[in-house]
This record gives sequence, C-alpha cells and structure tokens, in this order.
Amino acid sequence: MKLLIQPEDGVSPLVSAIKKAKKTVDIVIFRFDRAEIEAALKAASKRGVSVSALIAYANHGGERSLRKLEMRLLEAGVTVTRTAADLSRYHDKMLIIDRRVLYVMSFNLTHLDIDHSRGFGVVTRKTKLVREALRLVKTDTERTRYKAGLDTFVVSPVNARKQLLALIGRAKKELLIYDPKADDAQVVRALSEQARKGVSVRVIGAVGGRQGNLQARKLLGFRLHTRAIVRDRREVFVGSQSLRKAELDARREVGVIVRDAAVVKGIVKTFEADWSVKPTEATAVAATPVKDLKKKLKATVAKLSPLDPVVKEAVDDVVLKEDNVNLNTQEVKETVAKAVKEAVRERVQDMLNESAAP
Repeated sequence: MKLLIQPEDGVSPLVSAIKKAKKTVDIVIFRFDRAEIEAALKAASKRGVSVSALIAYANHGGERSLRKLEMRLLEAGVTVTRTAADLSRYHDKMLIIDRRVLYVMSFNLTHLDIDHSRGFGVVTRKTKLVREALRLVKTDTERTRYKAGLDTFVVSPVNARKQLLALIGRAKKELLIYDPKADDAQVVRALSEQARKGVSVRVIGAVGGRQGNLQARKLLGFRLHTRAIVRDRREVFVGSQSLRKAELDARREVGVIVRDAAVVKGIVKTFEADWSVKPTEATAVAATPVKDLKKKLKATVAKLSPLDPVVKEAVDDVVLKEDNVNLNTQEVKETVAKAVKEAVRERVQDMLNESAAP
C-alpha cells in the first residue's frame, strides 16, 4: 500500500500508472483539467488498453468542460459514461489499473487540487478493496443500486455515516482530522463526546456547532481540500467526503479505511507538520487568498500551449470551420486569438467555481 501526498507528489504517479497499464484503465472524474492525464488516457486507448471513464453529470459551474472532455475522450476511443442525476453530486475520485491496483483520492484531477492544495490518495492492491471499487464503478455506470459489501470501503450515502462514526467511536487516545468543515450534528456530538472522555481531538479545518474541548485551526500555506481521519495513529480514513450531512447522506463520495503502517505514518507526519505552522511562518499565499487565487490562475494560463486540450480544441474549431477558409492571415490570427481567449476564460471561470465550491 502507498500514500500519495499533494502537492508534494504531483501528477507524475497517476500519469505513470496509466502509462504502465496493460489491459484496463477505469477512471472516475468529477473535475479535470490535467492535460498530462488526458494524454496518457488517450495513448493507453491507442495502444489497445480498454479505457473507461465515468464522468460526473455535473459539477459546480463546470458542466461545459465535462461535456467537452467527454467528446475528446470518445474521439480517442475511450468508453465514456455519465453518472446518473439521482444524487445531488457524484464527487468521488478513483483510478483502477488492470483491475488490480486501486487509487482512492481526496483530490480532483486539476491543477488547483494537485499543485496548490493539501490532498491525499491511497494506492492499494488489496483484492477486496479493488473488487469493491470495481463493483461500485459497475453499478454507477449501469445506474443500478449499490449495496455496501465491505466495511473498509466507505461509500456515501450508503455506509459512510455508519463507518465513520464507528471509526471515531473506536478512538481511545487521539483523533487527527483534516476537514474543510465538519458540521454534521451527529458527528460533532460524537467528536465532542470523545473529547469529553479525554480523547485528544485536533482538526485542521473547521468544526461547526458546539465544539467543547475540540481543537481546530486553519491550514496555512496550502488550500485545504482533503478529508482524512487518523484514529490512535493506527487506523486512517482517506476519501472525498467531509463530515457534513450532504456529503454523508446525499452525494456519491468514496473513501477507504486502512491500517497500513506506512500510510498512517505518512499522514500523521504531514498532519503534525501542518499543525505546527504558525501564522507568521505561513507563506504570503495563505495570508492573501485573493492574491493566491490570481497566482494560481496566472500559473495555469501560463502552462497552456497548443498541445493542451483547452487550447488545441479552440484552435481546431477555428481551423475546421468552412466559413473561415477565405480569411486572410491577419483575420485568421485574430479569430484564433479570440477563440483561445474564450477557451482560457472558460477555464479560469471553472477554476473560480472550483475554488469557491465546498
């Protein structure tokens, strides 16, 4: 079992995994703007790997990007399926290689999440977890009902509330939690009760409602987009669901509970480092969120090239339109510039939506 830590690990492990796939790649997407991953998926399909993508029917303001992604992947021979619309959001993020290696991630496949946000991913070959993930992907692809088959595979709204409350209840000494905002009433009561019993409860993020002896502080230096719970430094949950009612009861969210020593140690080490950062030591990015966002957007725009999907698609649209055949060189330049500008504007808006989304 292996732990991915963002932004330290970056996109390379995911691209490498797809490149090494021999038979199948199954990927579940909520948000996506990584050209490297898209290129790897297309290349895998081209070399004969069966690539299947399950894409959310919607996200906060980014539906157009998802639909364009679907079309690009379909053109490359990828099997694309859209999730149902029965839940308020399909927010899970998974990658399965050759039906043998499972990646369960708290982060989206975007520049903002991978390059600028605290996130975790668990990579496992445990047969039971891989099989359960494949079964969930199959039921969501076929839009049939999923029934939980494994306590350590945590799925909202099926068994997440039960399993995460049980994990919290098993704590004897300590709970370390990453959560942008834990405010589910039942969960907050459970955390407060554990604190009352003497369990040390520390949260990087925020806790709603009455907190009692709970300790909470903001993450400094990075955007917080991970969800994790470490119980007594022996057991850890990593997934896409916050301890919020909507994410426990109304959305598709996925996580895993594992006892792998290396994974636990890695998250504990990261937590303690993040917890120890003082406001005076934090980067200017953490202190000025508006300036931070502008830097992120500027960095993303700077990375765009004719090889990146968002720009390539805009250029292709101009070049392939019959009514542009008679344009002179200057008019072509202006038309292409306008198309690229609009494509970049859409991507920037997607990033703004993502940054604002819970």
